[in-house]
This record gives sequence, structure tokens and C-alpha cells, in this order.
Amino acid sequence: MPAPPAPPASPAPATPSRSAQPSLRERFDALRNLPPFLRQIWAASPGLTLTSLGLRLVRALLPVTMLYIGKLIIDEVVRLAGAGVAPADLGAAWQAGLLDHLAWLVLLEFVLAVVSDLLGRVVSYAESLLSELFTNATSVRLMEHAATLDLEDFEDPELQDRLDRARRQTVGRMNLLGQLFGQAQDTVTVLAFAAGLLVYAPWLILLLALALLPAFIGESHFNALGYSLNFQWTPERRQLEYVRQTGASVETAKEVKIFDLHRFLIGRYRTLADGFYRANRALARRRAAWGTLLAALGTLGYYVAYAYIVWRTLRGDFTIGDLTFLAGSFRRLRQLLEGLLVGFSQVAGQAMYLDDLFSFFAIEPEIRSKPDAVPVPRPIARGFAFENVGFRYPDAEHWAVRQLDFELRAGEVLALVGENGAGKTTLVKLLARLYDPDEGRILLDGRDLRDYDLDDLRANTGVIFQDFVRYHLTAAENIGVGRIDAMDDRARIHDAAHRAMADEVIDGLPGGYDQLIGRRFRTGMDLSGGQWQKIAIARAYMRDAQVVILDEPTAALDARSEYEVFRRFKELSHRRTAVLISHRFSSVRMADRILVLDQGRIEASGTHAELMAQGGRYAELFELQAAGYR
Repeated sequence: MPAPPAPPASPAPATPSRSAQPSLRERFDALRNLPPFLRQIWAASPGLTLTSLGLRLVRALLPVTMLYIGKLIIDEVVRLAGAGVAPADLGAAWQAGLLDHLAWLVLLEFVLAVVSDLLGRVVSYAESLLSELFTNATSVRLMEHAATLDLEDFEDPELQDRLDRARRQTVGRMNLLGQLFGQAQDTVTVLAFAAGLLVYAPWLILLLALALLPAFIGESHFNALGYSLNFQWTPERRQLEYVRQTGASVETAKEVKIFDLHRFLIGRYRTLADGFYRANRALARRRAAWGTLLAALGTLGYYVAYAYIVWRTLRGDFTIGDLTFLAGSFRRLRQLLEGLLVGFSQVAGQAMYLDDLFSFFAIEPEIRSKPDAVPVPRPIARGFAFENVGFRYPDAEHWAVRQLDFELRAGEVLALVGENGAGKTTLVKLLARLYDPDEGRILLDGRDLRDYDLDDLRANTGVIFQDFVRYHLTAAENIGVGRIDAMDDRARIHDAAHRAMADEVIDGLPGGYDQLIGRRFRTGMDLSGGQWQKIAIARAYMRDAQVVILDEPTAALDARSEYEVFRRFKELSHRRTAVLISHRFSSVRMADRILVLDQGRIEASGTHAELMAQGGRYAELFELQAAGYR
């Protein structure tokens, strides 16, 4: 098994200088993310969205209605008490119908309480379904968009951070749905309570707003600090996940045990986790201290208003029922306004997180089809021509390949050899248009590769890299992914397996082609490295493409098996254009032509016999390898 990548070096603790704290303007600007967010929610299910909003609107009016009914009940009780209805006379009063009005009020309040609870449960049910639909739809969109991005993007650590944050927002922003809908519901309730207060004492509204404003500003400030902290620590959180996966996975278990790596990995994990914990703890302490102080101002405002209402009641301006209604309204209004202000701050904070999601969707690939793209020729007549092609990876100092001038003729089997880092894999990635050249151009049948439809070009290209994917699917599906539209074509899958000599591997599995392979799932059965590689090669044959590229896919096979695979590959490549890369010279010698690469440039070209006669690097490497078998 190849050694796992070395864990990243211990990072310095995150500091505010690593990512500037969002300004107040930036926080408000982030609210622009809410309309597209709401459009996505609507698209997920218009019916559930309307159901939730409609029921919340009805529920928003129930608190003020129930509080007002409570006022009427108290006033009715006071009236009955003033009329001389004593507890001992309740039976007679009931018979006389004196308690009918009170009974109807109590029954109405009971019914409204039941309805409010029922509506709350239905809303919760509807929004849980809506949340699930939104998460599924956004996850699909994320995968679809990721599939359009360039390979170069996925090799950029900064984009990896953005992808990680976007993936988190896909499943982590649905509480924003409840908050937004809850904000709308509470706004309606606030307006209803405010209308009641305006009738009795309008200035109480102003007092309430002044008391709650400091808490809103404080909450907004700390929400921004929380976003800034999470943004700063994105690389470290990715490292945490990497170390956790490395320390407990089937892929790394052997080396972790042999090299006794668990203490090192645990230590690294603790270092990262403790740093993130300390940063969160410091922010939580400051938030709690300031939150307590600012909330006290809101409490003070409530009791000033409460004292005023009691004084007016003692003067006879308000009834006992009015006192109850006004005190309850002011208390509920304070709670609702505080919730709205704090909720608005939290919504603004979460809208900043939505930036991570929508900014990822805004990334546009550079490698794409032109509007007037043409289909790939069928069949390819002349082949490919590299004209002064050069390519350099982003931020790299040296060119990966440069001044490549050669032809890959239609129906030719071309082998690429060279030491590690010579540019072999980069060359085939350019051929498959996973990258575009920075210099020069690549022609297919005399036309620039960029003129062809990208999907059609890749549909006509079958590539198996050394680091091929081991899909934890059935054996048939592992081969079928080579051509998705033929996934259910068992005859084609069997033929591809036979070509790659994977049929004998699959025949030995308990479930045959329906056997789940890999150790990730309980019923899965793992394969050896060589067996996995035969499955991967069958995937390339499944594609039945005009151009087939094997980039060292047989590294785990023994020399005899590799020779047999390449011999069959040569036979099956009849009328196909093929490129193969291998470090075993006994295999590449059967190619029609061999290119020798060194430091990204073509050093020599010819058949095996011609290159041996020249006595250059190819002959030197061949003799060194041959000596190892003597």
C-alpha cells in the first residue's frame, strides 16, 4: 500500500490578521444572499413553503388574541366578584347563566391553545421536510457544479477551503430557514402587540426600542466575530479532518500500526483541536459577559414600563385586566423584539456563511466548450499534433512540459517513458484536455482541441491513471462507471472484464458481478492491488473510446501479468489511438513508437530498436532495469 501523505506541519494559532473581521457594511451586504437562498427554498417545494408561511401567519396572531382573551377573563372575574358572586354561590350562578360568558371565554382560550400547539407541530413537520428537500437539492447542485470545474481548481488549496466551507453550508444552513420564517411570524406578532400598546401608551414602544438597541449591536458584533473565527480556521479544520481520517481508516491502518504513528497523529490532532477550542472559548467568554450586561438594559426598560402601568392602574386609568394585558404585552413584545433584533443579527451572520456557498457556485471553469463547438471526428483520420506545447502548474516556478512538438498518429500505440517528474502524466492530461496549454496548441485532425465539444471529446477518450478510484460499489458497477449510459448492459460489462483479464477475478467473488467490493461497507469484499487494477482497466475498455490512455495502471501487477495486460492492450488497440506509460521497459517495447521525456521536454523518439541503437537515456535506463533481472 502506498504510504499515506505526511500530516501537515503544525500550524500557528489563528490570529485576526489572517482574515479581516467583516465590517458592518459587509455584514449588511451579505443580506443580498437571502433572496437567492429563498428562491432555492421555493424551488425545493412551493407547496411546503406556502404551507409553512400560511400556518405561521395564523399562529402569529394567536398570542395577542389569547392574551386579550385572558384580559377579558380577568375583567369578567372581577365583575362577577363585584356583583357579589361568591365561591359558595357558583352552583346557583351557573344555573342562572351568570357564568356562561366566562365559560365561553375559558373554552375559547383552551381551543386556541390546542390550535396553537397543533399548528406548531404541523409547521415543524413541514419545515423538516422542506429542509431535507433543500439539503438534497443543494447537495446535488454542489456536485453538479463541482463536476464542471477544472482539474486545476481541485489542485488549488484555496479552492479546497472554499469547497469545504460550501459543503458545510449545504447541510448547515437549514436552521436559517426556520429563523427567516420565524422572523416573519414574530414580525406579525410584534405588529399585533404594538397595536395594542399604542392604544394605551404609545411612548412605551420608544422605551422598548431604546432598551433593546444595545443588545442588538452587541449580538451583531459577536456574530461577525464568530464568522471571522470560523473563516480563519478553515485550513486547520480540514487538517483536523485529515488527521482524524488518517488515524482511523482501513487505508492507513497497516502503516499506522507498523510505524506506531497513533501517538504522533493523536498529538497533532490535540494540538489543532486545542487551538480551535481556546479560540472559541475566548470568544464565548467575551460574548457571555457582554451579553449579560446588555441584556440587563432590556430588563431595566421592562420594569420601568411595568411600574408605569401599575401606577396608571392604581390611578384607575386601567382595569386589572388591562394591567394584565399591558404587562403581558410589554413582556412579550420585549421578548419578541429582542428575538427579532438578535435574530436579524444572526440572519446577517448566517448570510455571510451563505457567501461561502454562493461564491463557490460563482466559480466559472476555464476549460469549457465553445458555443460553436464541433463534434469529434468519427473516426479520427490523422490524429493529434502537439505544436510547441508548454504548460506550467499555477504558482509553480518551473514548466511541467515545454516545447513539445510531436504527432500521435491515428491508430498508433505510443509509449511515454522517463523518470518521475519528466512530464508524462501532464502530457496525457493535456491530451485529454484536463488542462489547456499555456503555450502552443494541440490539434486533432488539424483542428485545435479547444474547438471540439468537451463532453464529446472526453466521451471519446478513455483514461486510467495510476491513482485510479476504487469505487465502493459492486464489481459490475465499478466497470460500468466507465460508460454510465451502458451501466445496465451486462454483456458489455462482461466483455470489458474479459479484455482486462478481470473476469477471472470477478468469477472468484462470492457474489460475482453483484458482489460489493471494498471494505467501507459491511457486505463488501476487498481486493488486492493487482485485482483492483484489472477492474480499473476493464473500466477503460468499457468506454470503447477512440483514444485509450493507460497511465501506469499496472504498477501493482507482477511483470508477467503486466506483460500480458499490455500484450492484450496492443491487440485490442487495433484501429484505436493509444498511449501507455510504464516504468517496465519490457512492456513499452511493444509500442509502435516510444517518446523519451526528460524535465518536461522530448529527448528522443523512435522504436525500441532505434532508441537502443542511439545509446541515449532510454538505452541507459533499459540496461539498468535489465541488470536488475539478471
